[in-house]
Amino acid sequence: MRSSSTDALMDEWRAAWPHALAAWSRYTRLHDALLCRSSLDAAKEGLKGSFAMIRLLDQSVVVDLEAVVARGLRDYAVEILAHEIGHHVLAPGNATDHLRMLARMRRALPTLEQQAPMVANLYTDLCINDRLQRQAGLRMADIYRALARDQYSRTGQAPASSLWTLYLRIYEHLWKLEKGSLAGGAITDAIDTDAWLGARLIRTYANDWMIGSGRFATLVLPYLLDDAKALDALRSLHDTGDAAAGCTPGAVHDIEPDELNGAPHPVHDPRITGEDAAVPKPEPEPAAQSAGQAREPFEYGEILKAAGIALDDHEIAVRYYRERALPHLVPLPARTVAREAEPQPAGVELWELGEPLEEIDWLHSVALSPRPIPGLTTVRRHLERDAGCEREQVPVDLDIYVDSSGSMPNPQQRVSYLALAGAIIALSALRTGAAVQATLWSGKEQVLGTEGFVNHGDEVLRVMTGFFGGGTCFPIHRLRNTYREGTALRRPVHILMISDDGITTMFDQDEQGNSGWDIAARALRSGAAGGTMALNLRADWASIQRAGHYCPERDLLRARDEQGWEIHAVADMAQLVAFARAFSRRHYGSATQRPAAEHGKRS
Repeated sequence: MRSSSTDALMDEWRAAWPHALAAWSRYTRLHDALLCRSSLDAAKEGLKGSFAMIRLLDQSVVVDLEAVVARGLRDYAVEILAHEIGHHVLAPGNATDHLRMLARMRRALPTLEQQAPMVANLYTDLCINDRLQRQAGLRMADIYRALARDQYSRTGQAPASSLWTLYLRIYEHLWKLEKGSLAGGAITDAIDTDAWLGARLIRTYANDWMIGSGRFATLVLPYLLDDAKALDALRSLHDTGDAAAGCTPGAVHDIEPDELNGAPHPVHDPRITGEDAAVPKPEPEPAAQSAGQAREPFEYGEILKAAGIALDDHEIAVRYYRERALPHLVPLPARTVAREAEPQPAGVELWELGEPLEEIDWLHSVALSPRPIPGLTTVRRHLERDAGCEREQVPVDLDIYVDSSGSMPNPQQRVSYLALAGAIIALSALRTGAAVQATLWSGKEQVLGTEGFVNHGDEVLRVMTGFFGGGTCFPIHRLRNTYREGTALRRPVHILMISDDGITTMFDQDEQGNSGWDIAARALRSGAAGGTMALNLRADWASIQRAGHYCPERDLLRARDEQGWEIHAVADMAQLVAFARAFSRRHYGSATQRPAAEHGKRS
């Protein structure tokens, strides 16, 4: 609703924006804040429950002016705007660091991981407000006094939780305020000690706030355990709740070394307590020390959701396996530019009047007539350029089949090395310009696949991160239909199976009575680029002799020896990553593409 008072308020806050930016630096640049006249308008921008928020996706600051007035904060435009700007320029700064901080806090809040977003918000607020109060001279303490007055006017009592008392007492220590001037009179000795530790933590890790985040979480954990609803009264301060909504953050699937080692309570950190002044600031541990330490997909998904990234479990799995696959992909192919051929002499032709004199070939002209006649006996040399004989190189397409039977893990909950290996190989193939057909299979009629050969990575990953968990019955019809008689393939195709000994069901009869052996042989002939099986088998699988009718090893030996399948045994599923790297470099690394002339229409 428009009114003269609302217009005046909008003008006041717009005028405060440059001053808020300057509180950080005169070089700070962000687009103007989104000032919403009403809470309804603010809700349309995604702001609910608080009077301000940030969006990391478009580096926005959103303010609900109706809520600001209702809480008695109208006169604190520069302070509130500068605080929100601080979330963009200091902490968390970007979506990746926001997720990294949440990951640390979740590990420091056992059984209360869901409280990590609010705890992270309190921590970053402390870092920001301390800098603004001390270095920019803003009235951050007065904001908390105004909020306390608003709370008292609404309920008849001040906020009464030990966590809130601790939080405000930390500010009193930071700014050397009189005891109880912000926190009230419910300050116990234990709260006072923890508040001193909290203030020391904020100052000690002011320039390394990521390391300090886990320590802050361990500090407030006992208060959350004593009062599970302690954070409910603080929700109006939650301005980073959905900060990363819509973002595509950098890789956060790896567990960082300091996160893996766990965050100590501040009382056990000599840098905070000052018990050993000689303790140097710890150097960041090399990334190699955390090699192989990766989050499970479930934990990865919980971190994304805590940051406000709204995806279902399947979409989260697609992101997870894409992130984990990226370091293993083949390098982007270098584009080769054909060198221009040198001009070659190709005889002479008549030089006519009006053409440049320097083009006359006098030797040949005088040979034709001792007395050259311009335009009649004058000639010039004719040059031609060799078009070259380079042949076009084409990538080999990939037809990949991934087992999703009950013996395989659900890639949306636990790390599936089958899905990871498939992602590495498929994304490497797509990177070189190849097309990929992906098929996920389990029992009868449990088949999920792409619509033929596609060129989009997410389509392939959505297939490979699905899950059935049923029986084991290879989809012979899928192989049959792809390579049926008369089907023309655009390019050579390599066929890849990732499974265990259950892959031998591909040699059974299909629903039409056709032999799986014949279908597999025709697929290899039509694909014309070979076939590979990466199977979870013992290293000595080829020497195993089983009594009775069922002996998958016998079928695999026949497939290898008679049809030419390459069989790679992996005793541990984790070894599939090394296989995928080697396979990708062999088939999709540099100088592995085939001349187009080698592949015509095949049936």
